[in-house]
Amino acid sequence: MKRVFFLLLVASFTLMTSCDIDDDVNYHFEALQVKSVEMPEAFDYGQIYKIKVTYFRPDNCTFFEGFDVVKEDLTTRKVVTIGTVIEEEDECTGTGEDLVATFNFEVLYDQPYLFRYWTGEDANGDPTYLEISVPVNEDSSAIVVPTNENGSTIIKN
Repeated sequence: MKRVFFLLLVASFTLMTSCDIDDDVNYHFEALQVKSVEMPEAFDYGQIYKIKVTYFRPDNCTFFEGFDVVKEDLTTRKVVTIGTVIEEEDECTGTGEDLVATFNFEVLYDQPYLFRYWTGEDANGDPTYLEISVPVNEDSSAIVVPTNENGSTIIKN
């Protein structure tokens, strides 16, 4: 029994020391400046919209990671574009470029939405935002009952 326990202990130790979880890639996340946003003039309640965001990629060591969308109030959203920056890269070049990414947004409330897109920082280091207000169409929450050519309501089980 002691021999089996010893062999299991040695095997476990060997496996643990042979695992290399460090892939030698150092990176950090960074907010990327939003340059412009394409949004509809109004939302329809219950619909999903694809929002196009143009952001600035400062060099070729920075890669788009996604969006951080934070609910600040019932219909207020703060949106920050997130990038991954590869560190210790000798060949980070480029003067930067504007790129486009999208995210889907579902309209859950019948009140106007306020979007605050992070655009950078001012001279004092305070965050600056591009603010866009989008109303929700009043009649968009109405339920449309399907009818046939005679005007009769179609009921499906």
